[in-house]
Amino acid sequence: MWKDKTLTNDKPRRRSPGRVLIGALAALALIPVAVISGASPAGAATNQFRGMNWAVLGDNFSTGPLVLSGLSQSDSNATVRAKANALYDDMAAIGVNTVRLPINTHTVGTTWWNAYRGAIDAATARGFKVILAYWEDGAASGGRITNIAAWNTMWSNVTYTYGSNTNVYFEPMNEPHGYSSSEWRTVAANWMSYHYSAVPARTLIGGTGYSQDLRDICNDSRFSGTLLSFHHYAFFYSAMTYDAFRSHIQTRLGNCASRAVVTEFGAPMSTGLNYANASSTDNFVRHIRAVTQVMRDNQMGGTYWPALGGKPTGSSGYDYYSMFALSGSGTNLNLTVRNASGRDRIRYGWGL
Repeated sequence: MWKDKTLTNDKPRRRSPGRVLIGALAALALIPVAVISGASPAGAATNQFRGMNWAVLGDNFSTGPLVLSGLSQSDSNATVRAKANALYDDMAAIGVNTVRLPINTHTVGTTWWNAYRGAIDAATARGFKVILAYWEDGAASGGRITNIAAWNTMWSNVTYTYGSNTNVYFEPMNEPHGYSSSEWRTVAANWMSYHYSAVPARTLIGGTGYSQDLRDICNDSRFSGTLLSFHHYAFFYSAMTYDAFRSHIQTRLGNCASRAVVTEFGAPMSTGLNYANASSTDNFVRHIRAVTQVMRDNQMGGTYWPALGGKPTGSSGYDYYSMFALSGSGTNLNLTVRNASGRDRIRYGWGL
């Protein structure tokens, strides 16, 4: 997420034939529908992803180690696991089964990485899915990878460690807005060729721009076996009606809603907005209601931005988009929902 950027509308996959068919159909009938749909992302809904982003307080664009909100760089792996489990307990209470976590070249492979992995391992141990997404090295890098060699080394480390873990998913880059569509698709395709242990079915390729348009990615056969990462915020665009938001979102999903995960969407959760109000004239309410309706209509999953962390709003000390307020100390951490109607609407989008 990058909330300081003002965006305008983007311009930016010799037996009798009869006996063979009958045998195939009989065998197919014995396979659960969920298994069939999960075999290829190209034809599968993605609402198995019911998630939240766990972010750094101050956002994830950094030229240093990524220390998630609630963690300390002095924490051991065991401490990180204990803290993460306390937070995941509270997330799971509202239906979360997925967490999207940031990585960068200043975290992976360092001493802090040995501890940071506790957040990943705690999640997968409880059956959560984990989306690991690369954040560029600070906002000054302009939405481009500043060091391709370091980026590839980072991903080699990550995919070597988690390539065989079926609960871990890989997102080569968050919001690749510094690249043209053609450039980004080449970068992403090269990444897939290089990091072959990241199977396409567990790879999420971000849309063009701020991951806000999937159409070019969707139509590129090099990504036909992957999942797709989509972002949509009200502040990306001018104010719209609820119906206009729904149409806008659906248009930018192209023909690939069945493979898309809305890995970022969010709105203020600390200002008392009523996300249950279908007749609200508030642009944030209309937006969240529209995003979650499109998700539900298309059986799409999503990871709300953020559970905690993010860019502090004013002098509040927290991002007012954050779903939870963090309290407690040590490993005894607790999360409290900031807005019940917002929580309920997110759950509605997940299909709950």
